[in-house]
Amino acid sequence: MHPLMAGYDLTQIKARYGIIGRDARLDQVLDTALQVAKTNLAVFIQGESGTGKEIVPRIIHDHSLRKTKRYIAINCGSIPEGTIDSELFGHVKGSFTGAISDHDGYFGAANGGTLFLDEVGELPLSTQVRLLRVLETGEYIPVGGSEPKKTDVRIVAATNVQIEKAIREGKFREDLYYRLCTIRVKMPPLRERGEDVLLLFKKFAMDTAQQYSIPEPLRLTPEAGRVMMSYKWPGNIRQFKNVVEQMSILCEERVITPEILAQYEITPSQETTDLALRDGSLSTQPSDGTVEHTLKMMQLMIHSLKMDVEMLKQRVDAAEQSGHIVHQLSAPTPQPRSEYSEYSEYSEPSEYAESSDTSDFADDEEDLNLEKMERRMIEKALRRSRNRRKVAADDLGISERTLYRKIKDYGIEE
Repeated sequence: MHPLMAGYDLTQIKARYGIIGRDARLDQVLDTALQVAKTNLAVFIQGESGTGKEIVPRIIHDHSLRKTKRYIAINCGSIPEGTIDSELFGHVKGSFTGAISDHDGYFGAANGGTLFLDEVGELPLSTQVRLLRVLETGEYIPVGGSEPKKTDVRIVAATNVQIEKAIREGKFREDLYYRLCTIRVKMPPLRERGEDVLLLFKKFAMDTAQQYSIPEPLRLTPEAGRVMMSYKWPGNIRQFKNVVEQMSILCEERVITPEILAQYEITPSQETTDLALRDGSLSTQPSDGTVEHTLKMMQLMIHSLKMDVEMLKQRVDAAEQSGHIVHQLSAPTPQPRSEYSEYSEYSEPSEYAESSDTSDFADDEEDLNLEKMERRMIEKALRRSRNRRKVAADDLGISERTLYRKIKDYGIEE
């Protein structure tokens, strides 16, 4: 383990900040945030809009030596150009109409703490000059003032613009970029995070169902899951969350198919479609009754169940490390959220989960005995649903009558 990360565990960090995902690049972002937290190095975060950049400075501040001081997050793109200098660096009384008293500004208010400058690429060039002075000398002059003020602020900046292009076009100062970019972090877009998409879908669907008292959360067919993973998601997590919420409210069907996704303009990219059609993985009309199709569907179901178990294991591990005794996971404790994060990824357990046992499926994927696999899947589904046949049947994607017949055929005790 890196010496600056001693005592930290990514599972615990994810549980604390409600982060869902197992993508290696996401883990690398968290590793970097924890490594630099106890330093005073400037951190520059790049990533597309909606990727959750705002959680990184929160983690850095909370694990830094400045954690007892103020953390202030500012969206530089939302402040009018005429007032942004006053907001950042303060002003003196009478410096302009409406300045009825002295104002410290964010650099004064955050003295000793951390300042997160989101969308820093939107700053006017004149403000960039002032910011560069603060980074170089630790001093700033309020608007209308003449005496410099001292501040000790750790800067974490973020942008969704192509900063190198902005520098070439003269819209962003190169010297400021190098001051801000001592440590560079790049948030991966959702379309490159693979199976994290399925985990996020489960979470957002469950959240929406709970919030609006919907009896049954949405579920994806295997084909729809592949479409969701192959879609480009230009708005990333923000767009993804909105789509899941819309479908949860508007769709009468609780099982989402590729046809339903198409109604929301969620379709795979052309290159993904071409490849899938060649290998048959996106076919919506499989040859029912074939051993190959049955095996593929069962393996996908097993994989989905394993992801559920993994999510539960993360919560149990985090609870045990924090000293809490977990008796029941069906009524989760709310997770703390970032003061500035609206679209961060939150983690909660499955409605029917009871344990964190992950050993059940260790060898299933290597076992080609279909009857044995089917029996074990039915047993696990019954245990997960507390022997509620309708819930177990829905989870398995079969009718309750078919489930009852298979229970009798296999002699499964309920």
